[in-house]
Amino acid sequence: MEKKQQILAAALALFVEFGFHGTPTAKVAQDAGVANGTLFHHYKTKDELVVNLYNSVKEELAAYLSEITHESDFITPKFKNIFTHTLYWALQNRAKFYYIRQFEVSPHYAKISADTIEKHGAIMNQLITEGVKKKLLQTRPVDLMLSLYNSNIFGIYQYIINSKPEPEEQQAAVLAGYEMVWDMLRYKG
Repeated sequence: MEKKQQILAAALALFVEFGFHGTPTAKVAQDAGVANGTLFHHYKTKDELVVNLYNSVKEELAAYLSEITHESDFITPKFKNIFTHTLYWALQNRAKFYYIRQFEVSPHYAKISADTIEKHGAIMNQLITEGVKKKLLQTRPVDLMLSLYNSNIFGIYQYIINSKPEPEEQQAAVLAGYEMVWDMLRYKG
């Protein structure tokens, strides 16, 4: 398992720096400290490596969000908690967050099954669905609301990365971003 982690770590760094097409598998193997044959033993093709890396990062983020939420939490604080912690995770894991965005706008994203996409977004899908049922969130398609949510996460992330605010200003930006997103999605009667 250690070799697979080495390969994924090297692939992450290289794909973020040079892109998918600009990163030969031989360079991934070299940076991972493994033979080409070892890389291809674990990942039959470069495409398989790219997809597996995405799934690994998304599963890491989902596990992190699962740890900080509880089923018994009320929807409103849970929504805020997930939103703010997703941003803090992204800021602490910039290469991984960049990779998620890079992958999701690439042709590789079409290789992800609908079940896997649903699994990756399960926490927010369930939360949005529950929020709509309880008339806390607008009655709109869940996919649309999730897309707006994710786009705003990325926008606030970009703002923070580009403006490099002091820690208290960063926290204020995260909270202001949450307030704007909540106001956009909340049920207005």
